[in-house]
Parts: sequence; C-alpha cells; structure tokens
Amino acid sequence: MSVSQLIPWNRNRGNSPQPLARDARDPFVSLHREMNRLFDELWRQADELLPRGENAGMPAAGWPSVDLVERDREIVVSAELPGLQEKDVEVLVENGQLVLRGERRGERDDPARRIGERWYGRFERRIPLDVEVEVDAARAEFRDGVLSVSLPKSGSALARPVRIPIERAA
Repeated sequence: MSVSQLIPWNRNRGNSPQPLARDARDPFVSLHREMNRLFDELWRQADELLPRGENAGMPAAGWPSVDLVERDREIVVSAELPGLQEKDVEVLVENGQLVLRGERRGERDDPARRIGERWYGRFERRIPLDVEVEVDAARAEFRDGVLSVSLPKSGSALARPVRIPIERAA
C-alpha cells in the first residue's frame, strides 16, 4: 500500500480538494515571493558579514568588555584587553563618546599549526558619555591586561539637581 492511498481524499478521486489558483497577480503569492526574496538577501548579507579567517574568533560587538562606573565627580571605565600592551591601544574622547581602539598583532604564521582560534586584528569600541567631562584632566592606566580610564566630570555636570516647589494655582 502506498502512502498516497492513506490520504483520505485520494481514495475517491472525485472528492479531492482543488488547489487554489496560484496566479502571479494574487497578492498572497506576490507577498510570499517577496518575503522569500528578502530572507534570501538577508541570509546572503549575514553570511558576508560573519567574521572569517583571522577575525573568526572575535566577538562581533561589545569587545572589549567594559565596566562603566559613575561616581559623584568622575566616570571610570575599565576595559579587559588581555594580551595587549599600552602601545597597542589608543584612547580618545570624541563627540561625547569614549573611544577605545587598537590592534592585536598576530604572531608569525606557523605551518605546523593545526588549530587557530585566537583573534588578531583591529578593534574599536565607542562608549557614550551621558555627561560632559574634563577631557584635559582625563587619565588612563594599563595594568595586567585591564585599561582603566578616569574622566572627571565638568563643572556643569557636577551641579546638583535643585528641587522646584510646585505651587497651587489660584
């Protein structure tokens, strides 16, 4: 017995449901084709954007990992940069953002290497600063693979909020 004989409407050929007309002008067919095209394009682009080769091991976003602590008088940002040295990293404040960028240089390519999972290449991380900072007084320190950046708040950012009493309308 074939599987087609198990389907109820195939027992009597006269009772089989008729497929709906699939016309190119049918809006659902058109929508279906457009959705397929969009998903095909999305996956094709995603495939091109995924890191390969040297950059395959690098997390796509959010690297390096950072902690941001806002104190009364300063903002302190700490970033994990294992395997890097001070000379490999650049720190700057630009357009209200703290920018951490640098490059992790690879070692010589060893033809005997069978597995290569370590990441090498350039990186950049932008951290928005919600308050104005005194850029000239900023300090950065690099110790044991951790970069710490201290950004003193500017005078306007230090101003305390003032409560304004609400009066009852007459």
